[in-house]
Amino acid sequence: MAHRLQLSTIRFFAYTLTKVFKNLFRSICVNEEGIQRLQQAIQEHPVVLLPSHRSYMDFLLMSYILYTYDLALPVIAAGMDFMGMKVVGEMLRMSGAFFIRRSFGGDKLYWAVFSEYVKTILKNGFAPLEFFLEGTRSRTAKSLTPKLGLLNIVMDPFFKGEVFDVNLVPVSISYERILEESLYARELLGVPKPKESTSGLFKARKVLSEDYGSIHIYFGQPVSVRSLSQGKIDRCQFNLIPRHIPKKPTEEIQGFVNDSAYRLVRAQEENMVLKPWVLLASLLLQNHHQSQASGQRPGLTRDELTQQAAWLRDLSRQYGAFLHWPDHASPSEVVSSSLSLHRGLVKMSEGRIQLAVEQGGQVNPGEPRTAVTPEEELLNRAVVILSCASYRNQALHVFLRPALLASALHAASSNHKQEVFNSFSFLRNMFSNEFILCPGATVQDFEEACFLLMKTGELQVTEHEVLVTERGQRTLGFLTNMLDPFLQGYQVVCRFLCEEASEALTEKQFIPDVRKFIIKHLLAGRLRYSEVLSSDLQKNALAALLRLGAVQKMKGAQQGTLKVNKVMVNSLEDTLGGKLPTQKAAVARL
Repeated sequence: MAHRLQLSTIRFFAYTLTKVFKNLFRSICVNEEGIQRLQQAIQEHPVVLLPSHRSYMDFLLMSYILYTYDLALPVIAAGMDFMGMKVVGEMLRMSGAFFIRRSFGGDKLYWAVFSEYVKTILKNGFAPLEFFLEGTRSRTAKSLTPKLGLLNIVMDPFFKGEVFDVNLVPVSISYERILEESLYARELLGVPKPKESTSGLFKARKVLSEDYGSIHIYFGQPVSVRSLSQGKIDRCQFNLIPRHIPKKPTEEIQGFVNDSAYRLVRAQEENMVLKPWVLLASLLLQNHHQSQASGQRPGLTRDELTQQAAWLRDLSRQYGAFLHWPDHASPSEVVSSSLSLHRGLVKMSEGRIQLAVEQGGQVNPGEPRTAVTPEEELLNRAVVILSCASYRNQALHVFLRPALLASALHAASSNHKQEVFNSFSFLRNMFSNEFILCPGATVQDFEEACFLLMKTGELQVTEHEVLVTERGQRTLGFLTNMLDPFLQGYQVVCRFLCEEASEALTEKQFIPDVRKFIIKHLLAGRLRYSEVLSSDLQKNALAALLRLGAVQKMKGAQQGTLKVNKVMVNSLEDTLGGKLPTQKAAVARL
């Protein structure tokens, strides 16, 4: 498991990465005041670095930046998969990586050794500890629900008084173009993830000839665990038990760690630097879906796209987006530059810019091209749609709360504030596995959404009513369309469970079976969004239904089998579809 940090290996890596990064990226931008804050934090207390995780590049970039600024190199928690890579695995170990199993499977000895090893690194304080709160790379560019195991371990020495404080530093890494772009889309469509190997690494060297734009790395404000726990955790409970005896965290501790994890992931989201392409992808996706539904000519002229992008730029800034839009260039130049960098996803046809779905990427690119079936053609198109959606998802945290309110207004039977709040509360609860929504903050999120939409003149909110202004129609339409693919995804999962799920349906069979069901409905034209093919969306929908009790996992002889409460699932599907008679009942149940 242990790392073996060696300066000679680190210097070799730094030299190699300099060459690689110069080929791949136009620039790597770092907030230097964040580096100064980190330098100060390292001198005071043990530091834990918590980067966002969107690419394999993340941990290499973190070590490279700290090496460049002459800071102590981090010790990094890495998956066992990397240890199996010949030569490279050992080099990673010598660069500060220590290897952990993806799951411990109830192995108490492994857990005891691992947690003690991590705590020893932390207490010694000779190097920052680094791990990914989300646990794995996000294939959709949305933040994932945080995993709490390692965060529990690093907070434990503070609770037991073994260290005075621990500084948690959220780090946001934003890519203008993600290296694994089409690979992620294929994984979401069911193509197995390639195994990490040294030969695979060398085969991937063709990416060195591509342009991946720029990267922004933002080191956030260090969060003191001592300050965070003030008045929330009574540390006296640890006084009478010897420190070396493992103890399961109490509900109070688990709740605190969970709230802290959500707060840290929110900090990562808020410091993500958005590039213009993120806004263009949102506009082009919505145009693609609308033209498919209405039968109109797809695409936008360059002038239309530029005008809409400028409108969305201003809106996102008013909502507090951390947007990197080059102000020295005209909007038209910014749009042209972004389209050029992402030319694999867009095309110009008869003077109109649209998604390049016709030339879609092959789902299995290693196989020779043959005549394609309608199903293969659908999946090839979905590669482009899901790739584009991953960029749109980067901006979701900016628009999420106003979008939930816009969808709630659309679904509510009246403009009465309580009715709208009930609808908002239902949607927020339903999507709490899909997006980062802090537990217990429903009222706060509703008020924030109202404030943002009032500030921009889209809504008028009185004590009893929520009214849409004339100028608000365009913005609310955009926000509603942003959430629609997720609404339809959850609806179709509910429909599958009511119509086609067998008594013997297992969790393992769920994704392949629901994918077949969705493909059948997409080919028949009964579904509007190809994004519902995303396995991530399907897993989140199932997780939500399990959390709400509409689906249960069986134990004993039938372990792993899913038991579906069809009445409740059907009621949820109706409510998601805005069929109002069932809405109050469903909200009350939730």
